[in-house]
Amino acid sequence: MGDPGLFTPNSVTWHLHGDPMMWIAGVRALYLQALHPRAVRGVLQNSDFRRDAWGRLLRTADFVGTTTYGTTEAAERAGARVRKIHGMLTAADPDTGERYGVGEPELLLWVHCAEIDSYLHVLRRSGFPLDDAEADRYLAEHRISARLVGLDPDTVPADRAAMAAYFERLRPRLAAGPEAREVDDFLRRPPTHPLLVPARALLWRRVANLAYASLPDYAHRLYGRPAPAPAVVTRRLRATGTLLRLVPAQVRWQLPPRHILRATARLGPGARPVRPRGRHRP
Repeated sequence: MGDPGLFTPNSVTWHLHGDPMMWIAGVRALYLQALHPRAVRGVLQNSDFRRDAWGRLLRTADFVGTTTYGTTEAAERAGARVRKIHGMLTAADPDTGERYGVGEPELLLWVHCAEIDSYLHVLRRSGFPLDDAEADRYLAEHRISARLVGLDPDTVPADRAAMAAYFERLRPRLAAGPEAREVDDFLRRPPTHPLLVPARALLWRRVANLAYASLPDYAHRLYGRPAPAPAVVTRRLRATGTLLRLVPAQVRWQLPPRHILRATARLGPGARPVRPRGRHRP
């Protein structure tokens, strides 16, 4: 058997990250990450977010795919690239003029937690069957991805209780400032070719609205936009998850960058991610 990488086919991560609801979870993560003023400034001041937001989203998906399904060497190389970029970039606080590094541990931790919490929250709420112990195991596994971006794994929440406590501590520092409004505006109305405007209205708006609706109540209050009742949101997430999971996995996995197909070619058909029925396989 070839190198299984940092996450193996026996991990929760291996199977959860193969689910199509990861795309909606990724958009939720963007909404949540934008509520940390220092973190979102680091993004907007170092990239043309409006012109390259799709590229940024795809690069994030490629990083997640590489670190989940790639070889150990590929994952470590991807992490080194991210750490190098973070070490070179700074941002400025417009109120105080302070310059700070975008690789500050506080900012990296916020981005990590918002991302991993979003993956877990959306997939479980949409019907991916993980019990509480498996959810904790997933969070503990992602001390690996935290290390790759430059965090001390011992500082990263490794279960649901620690993650909830972390978000409670961070809430006083969160705000929907001008940068968060810019992200919100982009996600609601991303620039697109005129011929694709109907598709944006029909498809993308539903994705963005569902991702936004799945945020915690405090995020809705900060953004100032209401969301449907939680029970309604859960029904919509489950319906969307059911629909997307009807698309055969072999069809979905053909889409670039095809990390899962490369992993199963390397490790054999038994390494295919599965959506477990009932409990996650050990």
